[in-house]
Amino acid sequence: QVQLVESGGGSVQAGGSLRLSCSASGFTVGRYCWGWFRRTPGKEREGVALVYTDAGTTKYANSVKGRFTISQDNTKNTLSLQMNRLNPEDTAMYYCAAARRLYLRGCFLDPNDYPYWGQGTQVTVSS
Repeated sequence: QVQLVESGGGSVQAGGSLRLSCSASGFTVGRYCWGWFRRTPGKEREGVALVYTDAGTTKYANSVKGRFTISQDNTKNTLSLQMNRLNPEDTAMYYCAAARRLYLRGCFLDPNDYPYWGQGTQVTVSS
């Protein structure tokens, strides 16, 4: 059973930075898609960034490209999201999620693809 625990959220002023971390347990040998999603009240959950755990390939939502960086530390089973130049539109609950990646299938920023979720960590950006 995969378990995910996020940390690192908080409040910051526009233009500032935060770093989120996700600690994972229960990953068995194999390929996974591992990513960050966010949700604001009244909106659908949206994908922010993901990484292929085997290849290290990353994908980003257009809204965060050039500002956010996703990275993984396989030795510690930790996923991080470095968020720079934050703006109020980035205010949301951020979730870490994982899914086993099927052979020859890619990873996508579609929350419906992910069965494993953390409890979330709040990020608030003030103007």
